[in-house]
Amino acid sequence: MNIRKIQTPLTPEVVSSLSVGDEIRLSGTIYTARDQAHRRICALIDEGAELPMDINGAVIYFAGPTPTPPDKPVGSAGPTTAYRMDAFSPKVIKAGLRGMIGKGNRSPEVIEAMKTYGAVYFAATGGAGALIAQCIKKSTCIAYEELGPEAIYKMEVEDFPMLVAIDSRGGNLYITGPEKYRERT
Repeated sequence: MNIRKIQTPLTPEVVSSLSVGDEIRLSGTIYTARDQAHRRICALIDEGAELPMDINGAVIYFAGPTPTPPDKPVGSAGPTTAYRMDAFSPKVIKAGLRGMIGKGNRSPEVIEAMKTYGAVYFAATGGAGALIAQCIKKSTCIAYEELGPEAIYKMEVEDFPMLVAIDSRGGNLYITGPEKYRERT
């Protein structure tokens, strides 16, 4: 399998070139945000207010990093189950979000927004937060510090490992993966 190296911010051309099952190494800036931060982001979008980050071409990692140990940029930073953000993701995708990283399948409404506005959903390996953290070179809280691990963190990553789980055409590894497995048995 070929590994594709891509950079943030994601362009429409890069997003449309990605296909289900592509193995990715992402470098650049990503942001963490879980459900409480998404709720606040959506309120700002509704108000027409400025967001705490530039959402155009951005990638949001559904994660809540653990406390930072000495001499490290971040503690463990494993993915959160993505369906917790499904109520908010279509609005954020419409505002310009191009990539999401999490674990688990997404709702039909999120997938439809991804197809309509051009976004991709990446799967990171659950339970591998300490290993994933090695790819995070810098982490800074940029908004909602009072939310603790659910605050928004700006992270600089290098060769962050993940798979394209749902592409911008609606191809879905959570459907095609099990089908291929069943064909082999």
